Amino acid sequence: MSKIVSNARLIVALDAPTLEVAEKWLSQLKGVVHYYKVGMELFTAHGWKAVNLVKNYGGRVFLDLKFHDIPNTVSRTLAAVCEHEVDMVNVHALGGFEMMRMARVAVEKYSSGRVKKPKLIAVTVLTSHDQKALSSDLRVRGSVKDEVLHLAGLAKKAGLDGIVCSPEETAWVRKKFKEDFLIVTPGIRPVGADKGDQKRIFTPEKALAAGSDHMVVGRPITQASDPKAAALEILSSIESCHG
Repeated sequence: MSKIVSNARLIVALDAPTLEVAEKWLSQLKGVVHYYKVGMELFTAHGWKAVNLVKNYGGRVFLDLKFHDIPNTVSRTLAAVCEHEVDMVNVHALGGFEMMRMARVAVEKYSSGRVKKPKLIAVTVLTSHDQKALSSDLRVRGSVKDEVLHLAGLAKKAGLDGIVCSPEETAWVRKKFKEDFLIVTPGIRPVGADKGDQKRIFTPEKALAAGSDHMVVGRPITQASDPKAAALEILSSIESCHG
């Protein structure tokens, strides 16, 4: 199991419509949660103000924008991202090997001795996709597992730090790529929580046992009547497994 401290394993998704809502959650979770995901909804509405807000509360930032474009565009975009010193950022592995390779080169170049180097990871198969969606809608041959392992292999070959995959594939990825490859898992739901639009989900305990490094949790915490208590319960379960 990797040596990431327990309170850094939980990443809370700030999927908020406004900065005011995001700040409310940050205020409620301050001192308990140390890592936050800034995704498309919040970033599209408020840009770097959202990232700076998290930093102002002492939080680490996972910028979840899933960059997927031609290699030159993605590499130039990541050069701009590096200037804002986020802790982790992702691209979509379906952009291909060359896109991921150039993304990695850009991160190394623009973080060289000047700014904090973010972890660069690649999204494999979204947790809202199951086998039916992959086969029928996207016409991808093979199983979800095979597609995740293939895309993870491309990311590893391109020099990325890790991937995003559902907890259902985590054990297979961990077995193949060992401990020096980050695995970030969305689709985490405590026992009794609503699945929402996620289809491939695990509890935090099962995800950790499978080999997850970071677990992204949104609504089970942010929509709870007591977000701090909900986060503490998840952290307690992580600590008991990790300990």
